[in-house]
Amino acid sequence: MAKKVLIIDEVHPSLAADLRSLGFEVDEQPQIHPNEVQLAGYQGLVLRSKMSLGAKELEGSTLEFIARAGAGLDLIDEAYCSANQIAVFSANEGNRDAVAEHVIGQLITLARKINTADTQVRNGIWDREGNRGWELQGKTLGIIGYGNMGQSLAKKLQGFDMNILAYDKYAPATHALKDIFEQADILSLHVPLTDETKEMVNSAFIEQFKKPIVLINSSRGSICSLEALAAGLSSGQLRGLALDVLPNEKLATWTPTEKALFNQIASHPMTLFSPHVAGWTTESYWKINDALIDKIKTHYQL
Repeated sequence: MAKKVLIIDEVHPSLAADLRSLGFEVDEQPQIHPNEVQLAGYQGLVLRSKMSLGAKELEGSTLEFIARAGAGLDLIDEAYCSANQIAVFSANEGNRDAVAEHVIGQLITLARKINTADTQVRNGIWDREGNRGWELQGKTLGIIGYGNMGQSLAKKLQGFDMNILAYDKYAPATHALKDIFEQADILSLHVPLTDETKEMVNSAFIEQFKKPIVLINSSRGSICSLEALAAGLSSGQLRGLALDVLPNEKLATWTPTEKALFNQIASHPMTLFSPHVAGWTTESYWKINDALIDKIKTHYQL
């Protein structure tokens, strides 16, 4: 009997087609509400960010694997899955190039003041001196988290003649975190959201940098404290900030405090935002599927 796979989010059509070619029976329900998801009878589940999967959701399921069409696994209880022989796959390889290019675009935009210059020219302001930028060459970039995303960013920035310092707690061959605090002009975050990394970037963290820095976060919003970011911009310790992610990305549910903090950050001219799209490109849409299919094939030795 064919193993059954349930897809509960919008993914590239190639994923369902490839699964069927491997002999799986595929049930596509991308519009299903999380409360309506029933996992019994399925051996595989494919999702993006529709729902959290903890013991409550997974207990009694017949799942053999969960495939996350993206990079982060913070919505999945990996410990429960490991204890219950449920393999968990992510697709970090699929969007690493997209994330790296997005970060570079954000960095260049801030360094050369492209966003503010564009707005001014559209409004009839021709201010060359006020929009004098700075070059990446010779600057030191600190990368925290040196997995697929961090390594792709470092590789793509080699041609900019920058000094790159990478720190990863689980990769001992990288640099020491203190080197980044002492030397970095720019910091790019590429760590998963865990209990250890939640609000890792707080005021104490930011104050350890010996120079004002540009901070770029394309990982998870909750890694940074909004209060600390607002304070860092006000004090000048953050000379620029680019956020592709926010702690609460459901803007309609913001509390007055969240709105006030965001507005304080957004009022600074050297800030840049995007709606969690760093890894979301035409190419990554199918690259993610290819990465998942390869892992599913390996898991079942197909």
